[in-house]
Amino acid sequence: MIRHFARPLNSFVGLVSLCILSVTSPAHAGTDPTRPAPLPLADTLSGNYLAALVAGLATDTAAAAVYYSEALKFDPHSADLSERAFVTLMAEGNMPEAIRLAQMVSRKNPNNGIVQLVLAIDAVRMGQFANAKNILHRTNSKPNTDLTASLLTAWTWLGMGNPHKAIETLDKLPDDAATRPFRNVHAGLIAKFAGHPDDAMQLFKSAYEADKRAVLTADLYGRFLFSNGHPDEAKAIYAELAKSFPRNPIVRDALTRLDEGKPLEERIKTEQDGVAEVLFGLGSAVTRDGDELSSLIYLRLATWIKPTHAPAQVAIAETYERIKQLESAISAYEKVPTDSALRVSADIQRALDLDQLGKSDEAIALLKETDKALTDHTEPLVALGNIYRSKKAFAEAAEAYTGAINGITSLNQGHWGLFYSRGIALERLKRWPEAEADFRKALELAPDQPLVLNYLGYSWIERGTNLDEAFRMLRRAVEQSPTDGYIVDSLGWAYYHLGQYDNALVLMERAVQLKAGDSTVNDHLGDVYWHLGRKLEATFQWNHARDLGPEPDDLPKILDKIQHGLIDPPAVPAVPAAPNNGG
Repeated sequence: MIRHFARPLNSFVGLVSLCILSVTSPAHAGTDPTRPAPLPLADTLSGNYLAALVAGLATDTAAAAVYYSEALKFDPHSADLSERAFVTLMAEGNMPEAIRLAQMVSRKNPNNGIVQLVLAIDAVRMGQFANAKNILHRTNSKPNTDLTASLLTAWTWLGMGNPHKAIETLDKLPDDAATRPFRNVHAGLIAKFAGHPDDAMQLFKSAYEADKRAVLTADLYGRFLFSNGHPDEAKAIYAELAKSFPRNPIVRDALTRLDEGKPLEERIKTEQDGVAEVLFGLGSAVTRDGDELSSLIYLRLATWIKPTHAPAQVAIAETYERIKQLESAISAYEKVPTDSALRVSADIQRALDLDQLGKSDEAIALLKETDKALTDHTEPLVALGNIYRSKKAFAEAAEAYTGAINGITSLNQGHWGLFYSRGIALERLKRWPEAEADFRKALELAPDQPLVLNYLGYSWIERGTNLDEAFRMLRRAVEQSPTDGYIVDSLGWAYYHLGQYDNALVLMERAVQLKAGDSTVNDHLGDVYWHLGRKLEATFQWNHARDLGPEPDDLPKILDKIQHGLIDPPAVPAVPAAPNNGG
């Protein structure tokens, strides 16, 4: 019965968010550029407009864009429809049509901040830096106080051949600890372009030291160090990152290149690249604030200027994953350049998304194809094991995890999940001694990992072995994850097996509150109610468990309990030392 797997950056960002929210209200984005069939269109303005509103409420911006665009055909001079269509087209990534509508909206409403931003970025894309600077100047943002406006203006000054004005623009910004690293990265890049490497070095170093775990900032600093004759210092930067992110593809690629004596190319080579990096940084920041639509627009603008910006394409995909738009995530992952260090991880994540969409065969084929091109097979094999496990193909999953484990030359704490996952597959194959060894190995690598503590402790309780240690593990798991319904249920189930129904009840009722839609948790609570003499409530819980789609092996047992109840109490092993209610 084991089943436990278990601040806006600045005012300009706020202005963009306000413009977006005033246009699209609850919609947060979503697009399927490979939509298999055309949407049914209404033959009236009101019909298409209402359909667009419904699509927006369903977080399907692709459909909203289609319906707003169709409604616009009935009233092509409507400023409101133009703005709504413009924003949804931006989120969808249909930039040519979005730019056309932006120009239309700008003529009617020259004070629309998001429209002016988009027109300025399009001017940068075409190398029209003076035009871009003038457009930015027309917005309500003040370059001397607004970080975004200052950074974009500084890059346009640089594009106009005036690095002095670019640096002067950034020097006028107030010093804010929260935004200082972002500002210093771009000030360093501009100083480098202006021919001031010493200033650039200090600015990059300051940004890096503010957060040494910020991979992309560290990567810019490392590449600058390498290009300025400091390869050993660059390698030390990546080696430090590798301690926290041993599997990060950017870090691994840089270390491999340095070990092989290959050069590290600069990521920011043009003014357009610099502006794209500003937009990428903004998109990443507003994502952390939970504003996915604003994030998508900034990230789409970044890839409009620089289509090869792999981190931005990955960020777009991850944003779609957060809002459960997996087809759109897959499309974004496909756009990651094939020569990027991020391509392999993008393909692996694309396969996992395909699996979630029920396309497991396509996912497995993609992973096997990806694996063929690699010398390090760990990542695709782990993903393959996860997919096989989701399909309950546990023998194939165990084989894939074993291949991944055999490829590891030096185990570290980050590998606990491999042994945990293989342990689950082996347990399901009824190969318990091997599974138990894997769970113990996982705990050796990560002693306080609540998922492992829960699974192993629960397994021992089910088998009636190692009870003292099992209870210690389950209590520790609950202490660390008190809001995880499965883990709380495990400790309650342990007390149930001891016949301590009052202790079990406290935990089981909390578990049901946390995991109201889980069949097994509800089934367990029914068992507890029965043995406490609350038989009507027990039957209610079992009926609820039946309706929640239990595992095929569990359904007959639940139906039998509904009809006959429970006759015998569970076997009661020896009581462990100092039982409690799990804290």
